[in-house]
Amino acid sequence: MKVFYNVLGVLAVLLGILGIFLPLLPTTPFLLLASACFARGSVRLHRWLIGHRVFGKYIANFEAGHGIPLKGKIVATVMLWGSMAWSSRHFDSIAILIMMGVIGACVSTYMWWYLPTLKLPSTPTKPIVSPTELP
Repeated sequence: MKVFYNVLGVLAVLLGILGIFLPLLPTTPFLLLASACFARGSVRLHRWLIGHRVFGKYIANFEAGHGIPLKGKIVATVMLWGSMAWSSRHFDSIAILIMMGVIGACVSTYMWWYLPTLKLPSTPTKPIVSPTELP
């Protein structure tokens, strides 16, 4: 069973990477799926994904129940609806347009109402340069 989870995790990572470049192919759900698969299949691969310099902190925060930053929610929403609006120009079928709208509404609802917003630390109150370092 571990081999199945690892293969599925690798496929999810590859689809997630493709999602960075292809419109309407999401990145985040595939990376979360990969993390869940690696957690069941390989501690080493799960640690690699959690420790990734780009994706790691987002996946770790999500798995810990902290959610995603507000900026991430805004960017995801704009990209989701923007790519769906752009793609809708190519479809004549009302059923496909309705399906896209329902999927977009469900994803947006989950993201804004059920997924917590990560509270980032406030800006430091100390000066960046201490008075003793000034010329």
